[in-house]
Amino acid sequence: MTRPTPPVHQAVRRTRWLAVGSLLGLIALSLAWELALAPLRPGGSWLALKALPLCIPLAGLLKHRMYTYRWVSLLVWLYFTEGVVRAWSDPPPGNWLAMAEIVLCLLLFLACALHVRLRLRHARQAAAAAAQPG
Repeated sequence: MTRPTPPVHQAVRRTRWLAVGSLLGLIALSLAWELALAPLRPGGSWLALKALPLCIPLAGLLKHRMYTYRWVSLLVWLYFTEGVVRAWSDPPPGNWLAMAEIVLCLLLFLACALHVRLRLRHARQAAAAAAQPG
């Protein structure tokens, strides 16, 4: 007999959409920043390719893969570091875009960390409830 899958808790759903939204925001910001808003060279920069690694985890986040949430929470610190360096060193409007990158990175990390924590908590509760007789 198969057990029905437990319903996804509302907080888990919110953290998932916050993670997906902030990841999409980082992708869009990276492309717009390096191609149009404040490229390092006139006409665009090859630095726009930094958005490609951000596209890889998108499918995993949408498919609820716990492993993806965990490694994205580590990957995002590379982009955070770039944002801090460029916020300090770039002239406007580049420094404002770097500050936006920092905010998006913090949101993505927070969403991934909370998502993993909440899912593990709900899995433990479901296992405890299933183990109880009756």
